[in-house]
Amino acid sequence: MSVHEQFAEDLALHALGSLQGDGLTALQTHLQNCADCRRELELLSGDMALLAMSTAGLAPPRRARQRLLAALASEPRHAPAPASPRRGFWSLAPWLAAAAAGVMVVLLLRQNSNLQNSVGTLHSLFADQKLELQHAQEVVETLTALESQQVTLVAAKNAPQPQGKTFYLRKKGHLIFLANNLPQLPPEKIYELWLIPKAGAPIAAGLFRPDTRGSAAVVNPPLPVGVEAKTFAVTLEPGAGPHEAPRGPFVIVGTGE
Repeated sequence: MSVHEQFAEDLALHALGSLQGDGLTALQTHLQNCADCRRELELLSGDMALLAMSTAGLAPPRRARQRLLAALASEPRHAPAPASPRRGFWSLAPWLAAAAAGVMVVLLLRQNSNLQNSVGTLHSLFADQKLELQHAQEVVETLTALESQQVTLVAAKNAPQPQGKTFYLRKKGHLIFLANNLPQLPPEKIYELWLIPKAGAPIAAGLFRPDTRGSAAVVNPPLPVGVEAKTFAVTLEPGAGPHEAPRGPFVIVGTGE
């Protein structure tokens, strides 16, 4: 019999909390120098914990235990029967390991199902957001690209007049302004866009210079959120800016719809 087999049953009893006396002292001494038995005790203790969770019951009353001990004391004592050969913990371990493995398989299958559902939801959300982002990029590119062809429709035989168009999202403070047919700037001058609220002073919304075709754009200048616009206007200002208030002449003006 090997040293490990000698302590096999003691390890199982110790995992159950039933080993006492000299057997417990001898096992503890052995565990100090035997890593294999320490590891086996850890496995057995884990298996016993799983079984305890599924088979927990009520403790017997204390007086019943006292009656049982008194009855045993009154019984005549007999010579102890020859000890039966010890059963190794390998005969018990497979059943405990199978129970633990079954619990782990159920938990892992449930976790895997939840993860697959979460991944599927994330893929769907990502695809939707990707389409929305692509659409937004196409809109911005169409509005701001230098090679984008800009055509203004006017009455026949009339010279095209300076025009501007604003797209204003008040609740987020977002603004896109597009202009065309603007006259070329005089030296040391610049165009400035203004948001004129229904109450309060005009708010500077960006400086800009038109290209050779008279086209220009201002995209999302820094603006306060929630301002209700009454009018948008473009003025011709000195080159340095931005300015606290309009000082130059109004070039184009538009009233909010």
